[in-house]
Amino acid sequence: MKQHTSVLVIGSGAAGLAAALRLHALGARPVIITEGVRLGTSVNAGSDKQTYYKLGLTGAQSDSPALMAAGYTAGGSADGRLALIESALSTRAFFQLVELGVAFPKNDCGEYVGYKTDHDPRSRATSAGPYTSRDMCRALLAEVRRRRIRVLAPWMVTRLITAAQQGDRPRRVVGVVMVHRKTARRRVLRADAIVFAVGGPGGLYRASVYPESQFGAIGLALAEGAEAVSLPESQFGLASFTPWRGGEFRWNVSGTYMQVLPRVVSTDQEGGDQREFLTEFLPGGELFRRLFLKGYQWPFDAAKLSGSSLIDMLVFHENVCRRRRVFLDYRSNPAGLDFSALDSEPRDYLSRSGALFGTPIERLAAMNPKAIALYRDHGVDLAKEMLEIRLCAQHNNGGLAVDPWWESTSVEGLFPIGEVAGTHGVTRPGGSALNAGQVGAIRAAEAITQRTFPRHKEDARLCRAALKEPVPSARAAGEIPDWRRQRREFQDRMTRFAGHLRSQDGCAEALRHARAQYESLSASPLPDQPLCRCESLRNRQLLFAQIIYLEAILSQITSGTGSRASSLVLSPEAEPIHPKLPGQWRAAPEDKKFRSLRLFTRFDPDTGRCENRWEQCPPIPEPDRWFESVWAKQPRKTNP
Repeated sequence: MKQHTSVLVIGSGAAGLAAALRLHALGARPVIITEGVRLGTSVNAGSDKQTYYKLGLTGAQSDSPALMAAGYTAGGSADGRLALIESALSTRAFFQLVELGVAFPKNDCGEYVGYKTDHDPRSRATSAGPYTSRDMCRALLAEVRRRRIRVLAPWMVTRLITAAQQGDRPRRVVGVVMVHRKTARRRVLRADAIVFAVGGPGGLYRASVYPESQFGAIGLALAEGAEAVSLPESQFGLASFTPWRGGEFRWNVSGTYMQVLPRVVSTDQEGGDQREFLTEFLPGGELFRRLFLKGYQWPFDAAKLSGSSLIDMLVFHENVCRRRRVFLDYRSNPAGLDFSALDSEPRDYLSRSGALFGTPIERLAAMNPKAIALYRDHGVDLAKEMLEIRLCAQHNNGGLAVDPWWESTSVEGLFPIGEVAGTHGVTRPGGSALNAGQVGAIRAAEAITQRTFPRHKEDARLCRAALKEPVPSARAAGEIPDWRRQRREFQDRMTRFAGHLRSQDGCAEALRHARAQYESLSASPLPDQPLCRCESLRNRQLLFAQIIYLEAILSQITSGTGSRASSLVLSPEAEPIHPKLPGQWRAAPEDKKFRSLRLFTRFDPDTGRCENRWEQCPPIPEPDRWFESVWAKQPRKTNP
């Protein structure tokens, strides 16, 4: 194996594969490092109609990058520059996927039709079905193989090697330390630039809809001083859990799964004592309206507690407080359903979809048969059995801070793309994450291939030193801690204190316990067995990430942002969210002045301190749009 390459791509999801292709097309020779090409979120996640968000391309409704950028920033705490770039490049990214064979639907005249999604004022969303991101990955991977781009697997990156800041020069990447998952062999690979496409922090939460194989590796970059932004802004929503091949199949129950108005029931832990518990809190007409809206207002939103998001709270209350299991039942209609008495929005939607009849499974078959087939493919027949659900972590809108070329704002040569890049604010349109990964790939590839990255004599020394760092093994100590137990401990902590319900005292307590556990793990020996060693190393970076996330969440709460988006901050002075729910569930009102600000978080590896600061959001820019002047600035190719 070579000891140096010009550019590394860490991760083989839709963003990483797209970056490798863009780099290769621009003349670079990227190398992809991955634990496995079928392990990430992109290839394993989705929903009833997994969404790709792009500029509107159909009908008479006007649209433009500036209008789309306004939609991106409407929720607050977003970078207007990145919003405009993601909007402007959305069609370029989209049509590359079309050309690679992703089957987005178009009408007889070639228009790529769309629909509305979360936080979407226009019908910009499109879909290739419930497995849109998987279809993207398969198409991108086929092209990666056709181009014979080198893929190193199954290697797990356990450290980013960086050179410290020197004068005016920022900290910069030098290479990586990686471990082979089957042999535990360690290697170092130097690189001039690194595309960091490691996905979201799926391994931080116990109640999570991230695929079991997706853990995230943001902790590697945070530990080396990579600045983060908007870390507290995660999304939480209802998802199903079903046994599958020795693990769990996890899936968002959004869209038509809710719009067909299934029965929502709870049982005791053994499956008995079945109840339609929502009727205890909501009258029939109001219940059905909110349940329907939950379909396209899928993420929990503190601003919608008087609407669809009360459904999330009621499910959480039944599941966690009453310790009862919650299910969606498509086999029969919920008690009191009367089509003629429905509110106009659900009635008109179901009528126009040809589904104002029958049972939930019959309505689902009429509207979206692929949604039924998806579960059938994973061993669940919705016509015969119920679907267990919980409120889960689903996406982090924050992540590593990037500039308009998707380069880290504090580590030179590091290009975070995909979910690990914090390009979104408090809210984001549904499906914009898929677009963001493709656009980030374009920008990072162009930036890397247009620059010459300096190499220094010290780089080889830094890599040798990183490889020689002592790694305590089982032979050097007694009992080896159980990595599974360690992981359950910090995942339970994150779900309890940093999920959709948060408090200052709770986060402070969680932070104390996280730091203590991290100190314990850092001093513990590593198992000799390769898989256990790799997972123990993974626990260290995940737990370090948890500490930084908790630092950011605690800072946000103490700043006084209040409840916003998917986080409900508890306040004893506020009004109860519902008279029949626990009295301590009182939502601190949002202080909207923070919508114009972004929270930056950075751990300094030289001092060991973590700092948080608020900065004004860059506005949506007004670039030069006069054709003649833009034309004059374009690089010219001379004819031979």
